Amino acid sequence: MDSQIYGALNLIMFFLAAINVNSLPQHVLPKSTSTQISSNSVLVALLDSHYTELSELVEKALLLQTLEQAVTQHNITIFAPSNEALERQMDPEFKRFLLEPRNLKSLQNLLMYHMIPARVGSNDWPREGTDSAHHNTLCVDESESDNRLMLSKGNSGEKIVGGVARVVRPDDVIRPDGLIHGIERLLVPQSVQEDFNRRRNLGSISAVLPEGAPVVDPRTHRLKNSKSLKKPVTPGSPPALPVYDAMAPGPSLAPAPAPGPGGARHHFDGESQVKDFIHTLLHYGGYNELADILVNLTSLATEMGKLVSEGYVLTVLAPNDEAMAKLTTDQLSDPGAPEQIMYYHIIPEYQTEESMYNSVRRFGKVQYDTLRLPHKVAAEEADGSVKFGQGEETAYLFDPDIYTDGRISVQGIDGVLFPVGSLEGKVVAPATAPKVVTKQRRGKLMEIGCTITGAFGQSC
Repeated sequence: MDSQIYGALNLIMFFLAAINVNSLPQHVLPKSTSTQISSNSVLVALLDSHYTELSELVEKALLLQTLEQAVTQHNITIFAPSNEALERQMDPEFKRFLLEPRNLKSLQNLLMYHMIPARVGSNDWPREGTDSAHHNTLCVDESESDNRLMLSKGNSGEKIVGGVARVVRPDDVIRPDGLIHGIERLLVPQSVQEDFNRRRNLGSISAVLPEGAPVVDPRTHRLKNSKSLKKPVTPGSPPALPVYDAMAPGPSLAPAPAPGPGGARHHFDGESQVKDFIHTLLHYGGYNELADILVNLTSLATEMGKLVSEGYVLTVLAPNDEAMAKLTTDQLSDPGAPEQIMYYHIIPEYQTEESMYNSVRRFGKVQYDTLRLPHKVAAEEADGSVKFGQGEETAYLFDPDIYTDGRISVQGIDGVLFPVGSLEGKVVAPATAPKVVTKQRRGKLMEIGCTITGAFGQSC
């Protein structure tokens, strides 16, 4: 009896425990969605292989999880470009385009275009002479050309991928879930190429036509105008630059920056014209010293030729040999002195004896600009001729129109001219300071003391 009661109690306790267990809340563990990748996977081998540039791009494209899922479903074949192809042979602008965050989809399509969801070894390649094989790629783009990758063989038996890339390391990495072939160059799908061209041409992002900042011409000190540059220059028109800007930067430093006979303007042959007028001086006689200074002592002949080639006109007041012989050694020994003297005798205008004489007859006194800024040479009528200079340093027009060709005019004078106030033509004796005799002055206290003693009838 007791045993039956004890058994009934155990049965009741068992049912109560079962009821309590069923009444407790059940905690359901979530299923793991992560895929487990074997250490012997082709994806792990890619990350640890010598294709470091490709593996780095795969990580930047956020494709690791996508490739892990693909490896768990089927074998994959990866055509891996060499590091040299991705680092040195790739266009820097194209690489910059791929690494921009907004172009992540283009980078993903580019990398997935190198992967086939099937196992294609070197033995599975189409034979030589047969039709090429087309395989689907992992590219997510909807374009049919980007989803198909062609495998073929060349005439010499080499394996070719996509019709352009040669396989240089077949079956380089072999794993149970896939393999890797090394190719010589990068494969670019058509959709990625179109995105790059569209971005490069600013077709999708440009709203305003970009224009450069205004550029100031350092020679003319004016804004450069593209329309004025395209406008053809009329032959024989005066140059846009002042003659002072076209001159050499300093005496005997360099020829003038203006182009020579072979320049862009092709209007005048200044070098030949300068040679012609120097030969005329030598044949005329009496101007050998001036010709020697222009050719040998300075580079003024070359500079004048370049100025005339650019379209400038010059009038040379040429001192004769007698006038040049009066120059002292001190006047020519200073650096740049011969150039400065000659600059003062060159007028950036075309003047003949008739035009200058008519000017001084009409206006009385005329100031002509010279190449020696800011000095000007004065001209006036004297004794039926033209006299240049002021004060003691004057010269008369002695041999008119020695050489006139429409660009260069040479007028002979009988003296060397110097600017007004210049010390080049004068020898100034050093001035002696006058002696100053200072008057000795007694002290103020002594003067007051003598005044007081003088009041008492005593002298100091």
